[in-house]
Amino acid sequence: MISLNRKVHRKRMLKKPISLRKLFPNMITSGNILCGIMSLILVFHDHLMPAAWLILMAAFFDLMDGKVARSLGGDSAFGMEFDSLADVVSFGVVPGLIFYVSYLYPSSGILGALGTAFFVLCGALRLARFNVVHTSGSFQGLPIPAAGLFLTSFVISGVILPSLGAAIIATGTGALMISNISYSSLKQLSRDNINVFRLLFLLSCFISLSILLKEKSPLAYMLIYVCSGPVGIDWGKWLSLKGDEVTDHR
Repeated sequence: MISLNRKVHRKRMLKKPISLRKLFPNMITSGNILCGIMSLILVFHDHLMPAAWLILMAAFFDLMDGKVARSLGGDSAFGMEFDSLADVVSFGVVPGLIFYVSYLYPSSGILGALGTAFFVLCGALRLARFNVVHTSGSFQGLPIPAAGLFLTSFVISGVILPSLGAAIIATGTGALMISNISYSSLKQLSRDNINVFRLLFLLSCFISLSILLKEKSPLAYMLIYVCSGPVGIDWGKWLSLKGDEVTDHR
């Protein structure tokens, strides 16, 4: 009887058309995972710098799919699961591999391999925790897109790291992802609830750092965000007019 009900349910689902407002955000998520796969291919051909820049492009798609889904009212359980799978690839596996090839291979041996594997595992665990435990307000633990961008920003900035230091960075970043440290979310800020003067101040700091640090500026931005969690800085609350917590589940 149960099997018959499942078959009937599947037939109804197959006959039900998929609306564009639910399909379009998933198409943007496909851009995220496509950037991750193309970056992986570039790593295979030893083109590490363009591979790292593709992770930044994947982050753009990851940001936009949530915004489009919310604006169109196209949030769905499928979209959330698809987004998590894309994030494991684009911000877990691929940044870990880029970082490993750039700083850990072949001098670090098994230590570097374990550090990279730990980073990817923690990213997967963080996404799995999110899928079953939804918390309001700030992120619980370092978001995996920020973690992936943090590792790739070292490559983009051209910073030289010793293998032991790189292994510690990969392991520590992974630990931050599965920690209970709160990290700020900016996705729910809008024109109606943002402090314009603080936003302009932040933008001026962003432009100044970009001019002064040039190619090292992405590392500076990510380092500031990674350190903001442990020191208790919530950028979402700071930029909000009322200082209320913003909500984000991604």
